[in-house]
Amino acid sequence: MVIAVDFDGTIVEHRYPRIGKPIPFAIDILKQLQNEHHILIMWTVREGDLLQEAIDYCAQQGLIFFAHNSNFPEEDRSSGSRKLTADLFIDDRNFGGLPDWGIIYRGIHKGLGHDLKFNEEDLFNEEQRPAKLSVWRKIFK
Repeated sequence: MVIAVDFDGTIVEHRYPRIGKPIPFAIDILKQLQNEHHILIMWTVREGDLLQEAIDYCAQQGLIFFAHNSNFPEEDRSSGSRKLTADLFIDDRNFGGLPDWGIIYRGIHKGLGHDLKFNEEDLFNEEQRPAKLSVWRKIFK
């Protein structure tokens, strides 16, 4: 599976243009996904030196992306569309926000990557299932 991953707010806390604190388990889970032969692409608003800082940060953690803001390393994105071809996008700006990285991993691992919903019941057995929140608590928590 080709997975496009945002950087700010997804791998690290949102402190753009600085690099924020690491989000727990993000790097570890992304490395595990690579070990399972998924192709990871960094898909971020960062360009130029800011992009290179993000690439270097991940590399220092042992996470090397296949490509950055493109489908292939040699692809020229200097003109034209920035449309990316990926099977799954992981981004904190998704509708509903960024799920916990454990939920993301279990969803991909169980083949639910395209089917992840706000209802997380398929990802847990009965003992692991989190307590249900009322609609109002979900909105105002």
